[in-house]
Amino acid sequence: MRLHVDQRHERVLELVRERGSLRVAELAEELGMSAVTLRRDVEALAAQGLVERLHGAVVWPSGQSRPAPAPAPSAEGLVVGMVVPTTEYYYADVVRGARQAVEAAGARLTIGLSRYLPDEDAAQARRLLSTGADGLLLTPSWERGSPEQGEGLWTVEQETPVVLVERSAPLGHPAARLDRVRSDHAHGAAEAVAHLAGLGHRSIALAVQDSPTAPRLRVGYRAAVEALGLTPVSPPPLDEAPSRSEADRFERTLEYLCQGVASGHVTAAIVHSDADAIVLIPRLQARGVRVPEDLAVIAYDDEVASLADLPLTAVAPDKQAVGAAAARLLLARLGVDDPGATDTTGPGAGARRHLDILPTLRVRVSCGAAAAL
Repeated sequence: MRLHVDQRHERVLELVRERGSLRVAELAEELGMSAVTLRRDVEALAAQGLVERLHGAVVWPSGQSRPAPAPAPSAEGLVVGMVVPTTEYYYADVVRGARQAVEAAGARLTIGLSRYLPDEDAAQARRLLSTGADGLLLTPSWERGSPEQGEGLWTVEQETPVVLVERSAPLGHPAARLDRVRSDHAHGAAEAVAHLAGLGHRSIALAVQDSPTAPRLRVGYRAAVEALGLTPVSPPPLDEAPSRSEADRFERTLEYLCQGVASGHVTAAIVHSDADAIVLIPRLQARGVRVPEDLAVIAYDDEVASLADLPLTAVAPDKQAVGAAAARLLLARLGVDDPGATDTTGPGAGARRHLDILPTLRVRVSCGAAAAL
């Protein structure tokens, strides 16, 4: 028999008064109610000052008598849902970091894969929530790493806490108010430019594949070139006209770099990704371009850069740190304290956070640095 709204409110108050603190998901299950209905009831009771809602939990109001103080909500039984495009290559480490942080807290991580398919992000998020996820870590398949106008509104319409992972939204977009954790790819590109400039290079090219990472790489590259007073280099043709295939991308990038070296307008290049650099360098050498003597190269990603026959200097985003930080931020939103945290005014207290994790430059042979020899 379905309870009347007043009966539901009375039962909620009875249980919270008795126990002091309950997770919303546990309370909904005990009362046989949907989580959406219970959240509405809790919001109504909180508006009257009868209960307090705190990061996924319902708490008896401070200052009112109750049987005994209840402990903070435990992570035991908590489920964190994570939607990523893939668990291969870059995201394998992101997922690994998130899983380690979630399991260390006693919770469980569940995964949804979008495979970059249209509308699949939202569908996977709905599926994870329907199977019990208490909060979501989201990496939407936004082509440029951030939503276009009118895109991604579903991320702010969730009933549970959401943290964006390796994604951000422009100022003014509703998703810009969400918590997020990402690699600071702009900083990584700028560090690569600064390293090459320190080796004496004044004309540095940037060759990037079309990906969500590319816009931030261009921002950091251009900022560093300007700040260091380097010679501007004409952008590769791929920046104006995207490649039609992988073969087309390699051929056009190869021609761009060969012409730049031959004309003396390019002496160094940053290539995204290191897998692309591993393909390009033998082709450059076959065309008479020596690496690093004629063209110093820094790769971006450091997935397989150290395994190249000519070990590649590479910028390495700390993907595991990104996944772990995002998971800890979401757990804090759900009321789970981070044992290692010293900031008592952190996300558990309500402040939204945008965290940028700085990549590391790993110097090897391909840039020509003496330290790598």
